[in-house]
Amino acid sequence: MLAVIDMKVGNLRSVLEGFARVGAEVQIAQSPADLEHAEGIVVPGVGAFGDGMACLEQQGWVATIRAEVIDKQKAILGICLGMQLLADGSEEHGMHRGLGLIRGQVVRLEPTEPGHRIPNMGWCDVTPHRTSSVLFGHSSVETFYFAHSYALACADAADIVATFDYGRPLTAAVERAHIFGAQFHPEKSQQPGLDFLDRFVRHVKRA
Repeated sequence: MLAVIDMKVGNLRSVLEGFARVGAEVQIAQSPADLEHAEGIVVPGVGAFGDGMACLEQQGWVATIRAEVIDKQKAILGICLGMQLLADGSEEHGMHRGLGLIRGQVVRLEPTEPGHRIPNMGWCDVTPHRTSSVLFGHSSVETFYFAHSYALACADAADIVATFDYGRPLTAAVERAHIFGAQFHPEKSQQPGLDFLDRFVRHVKRA
């Protein structure tokens, strides 16, 4: 069973529908106690980093998420803002501390070509970097839907499992042991997105 955290900031319903389409058993986690019996955790979200962390901190999620992921080794998937919240921190509208599960900082996109806009919204090709990974068990380029103005700059390049091109390769997805994140929206990315969610579900079942 997957617990999808209700952060009150965005794409909860579409994420639930995405997991339902791949046959996953999902539960909306309304409080930190709801994570205790979950086999995997999903952190969705859209919007500003500071608002997302404020929601987690005010409702007591931070310590529980870290305990479930670090101490109990439960798999976690962050989607869009949820992936950014896995990082050490963000410079969005001031400096903010993150969950500290993936080393790195979230920084503003810097356009290098006339065609690059902020926010980066639309379909982008995603290039996998590890054929042995859980979420990208292949080497083929696939297209996913993005909507963001900031991106995660990983401190350890080994955590970057896939990139997209924004004048230079930027982080599209991260993977460290049982910690996963997608800057794109798999729930809005048609079949490639559903396949991505399905691979996470299968990983949780195997763990």
